[in-house]
Amino acid sequence: MSEWLDIVNDRDEVIGKAPRDQIHREKHLHRSSHIALFNTRGEIFVQLRSMNKDNGAGLWDTSAAGHVDSGETYLACAVRELAEELGIVVSPDALRRAGQLDPNERNGFEFTEIYTVISDQSLVLQAEEIDDGRWLSAEALDDWLIQDAGAFTEAFRVIWPLVRPSGLSSVLD
Repeated sequence: MSEWLDIVNDRDEVIGKAPRDQIHREKHLHRSSHIALFNTRGEIFVQLRSMNKDNGAGLWDTSAAGHVDSGETYLACAVRELAEELGIVVSPDALRRAGQLDPNERNGFEFTEIYTVISDQSLVLQAEEIDDGRWLSAEALDDWLIQDAGAFTEAFRVIWPLVRPSGLSSVLD
């Protein structure tokens, strides 16, 4: 079954829809959501993308992410992706918007809404999407990025400064 996505214009207005593979092949503008999951200790969960993924395979990325399905909102997509990829069930009001990335060739021509959420729920990683995952302090993640930025998706390297807490209190505020 093919995944249908909305095609949007340069103002992020829906102008059509098509299957995911066609949207990627023809480089149409479309939508995605990325979510940074923090625990109450202020650590972020990062995922190792499955080697079976068609892009970013074997690279570390945000806690959860995915395409916004046709007719779906960015926020609904974020809630859905947390449940599908990590087994985390949250209400939409638990997510905080942290920014947006504009589409370009480097991010697959996607308008990307970025969210943060705090949860101490046990994770159940979706094997088809995620090969591994780690909880890290902001400082440990900073060090890893300095030492081996190429281990991370390009999107994550852009998103991290937008979601990085300066301390536990800023995550929990």
